[in-house]
Amino acid sequence: MQFRVHADGNALGEAAAAEGAAAIEAAIAQKGAAVVVVATGASQFAMLAELVTRPIDWSKLTVFHLDEYVGLAADHPASFRGYLAERFVSKVPSLGEFVPVEGDAADIDAEIARLNARLAPLEVDVCFAGIGENCHLAFNDPPADFAVEDPYILVRLDEACRRQQFGEGWFPDLAAVPQTAVSMSVRQIMKAKTIVLSVPDARKAQAVKDALEGPVTNAHPASILQEHPATTLHIDEAAASLLTGAAR
Repeated sequence: MQFRVHADGNALGEAAAAEGAAAIEAAIAQKGAAVVVVATGASQFAMLAELVTRPIDWSKLTVFHLDEYVGLAADHPASFRGYLAERFVSKVPSLGEFVPVEGDAADIDAEIARLNARLAPLEVDVCFAGIGENCHLAFNDPPADFAVEDPYILVRLDEACRRQQFGEGWFPDLAAVPQTAVSMSVRQIMKAKTIVLSVPDARKAQAVKDALEGPVTNAHPASILQEHPATTLHIDEAAASLLTGAAR
């Protein structure tokens, strides 16, 4: 995993979008199509705003997303598929296909099976992601399962993760934050050819340090990206504030 430090969140978003767009265009040029995974949350605002302006042939894309809360309808303010409908899908009307995680499906096991059947045969060309305050990757909170091969899994959210979601203003109180979610697994994320991480803000500084400088451990799930051959971590000065001189 390599990293780049940017002056602010806007510069970070522009650089991450440019890197991801180039990888998408390369996949389309090579194969005629691309499979992409997009992330959500406050860390992705600037990246997505820039990505949707890129002159990509969106009709060639099949797009999945990383995770979704169990039990939330798409019109809930915190729904990730709702977030992406507003900030991504509606901005690129020629998009080939968006495959949402239906977190409020009546049979969540059947929904996970549907998603796994769709994604398992495919090669993901680009995965956009972030890192949580607890160093989670997607909703794989510590101690994350580094072994499960299923593309999507049901996970329980730890308190640190739930507090982050409340702190970012997605829910009125901590009790309203769901305790379970459908998440792309760590192994599935690691299968992506290119991974582009956008991680701004001082509150992510410890997680960035753990991911970059610490040992690879499921106690810091994003640390496994040290083993991925084509991951770039885009951070701003605040998120880089705890890195050692040697790392910077």
